[in-house]
Amino acid sequence: MSRLTVIKAVLGPILRLMFRPQIEGAENIPGTGPVILAGNHLTFIDSLIIPICCDRPVYYIGKDEYVTGKGLKGRVMAWFFTGSGMIPVDRDGGRGGVAALMTGRRVLDEGGAFAIYPEGTRSPDGRLYRGRTGIARLTLMTGAPVVPFAVIGTDKLQPGGAGIPKPGKVTVRFGEPMEFSRYEGMDRDRYVLRAVTDSVMSEVMRLSGQEYVDMYATKAKAA
Repeated sequence: MSRLTVIKAVLGPILRLMFRPQIEGAENIPGTGPVILAGNHLTFIDSLIIPICCDRPVYYIGKDEYVTGKGLKGRVMAWFFTGSGMIPVDRDGGRGGVAALMTGRRVLDEGGAFAIYPEGTRSPDGRLYRGRTGIARLTLMTGAPVVPFAVIGTDKLQPGGAGIPKPGKVTVRFGEPMEFSRYEGMDRDRYVLRAVTDSVMSEVMRLSGQEYVDMYATKAKAA
């Protein structure tokens, strides 16, 4: 068995006991083939909860600092995060966005499930912020359907996204698959990219019930 399978088998029951996830719409996730899971991002533990809510392996992007630590602790963290489906990428550099996009494309081209947070970072205040168009580029380049999702309640269990989360109950909702084949070949049209991204974010907003802010979360954090 792969590390991802082993870690999910060991960690899954613990996380389910801690967070008691109520899963809605899991049948909307295709059992095979490439699929993009796109949703809101409230706190760090979102990336641990989403994989245990899916029957198939899910991969996602994470900061490379999670796997570059020194000593025994660093090696254990690297083993854990990469075994949990995280693909480390240097997102702070000038080409970080391109690297993340190409990583997602590779997973999808291999028929995998790739989770992405279109906001690009955790919400600073629990509201849903404007999505970045990487999600649109991915679906138009690969033809993979987008399954929108919403995580509800994790920000109450891990306020600020740091520290040890408290036990509690969370809800994860998956919407119906969205496909954008009508825009095939238009992955360089910025108006199409914005329209596709906004339609995905609109569905995420419906699922989550969050207030929408037409501003990038990074800008809100810098204000």
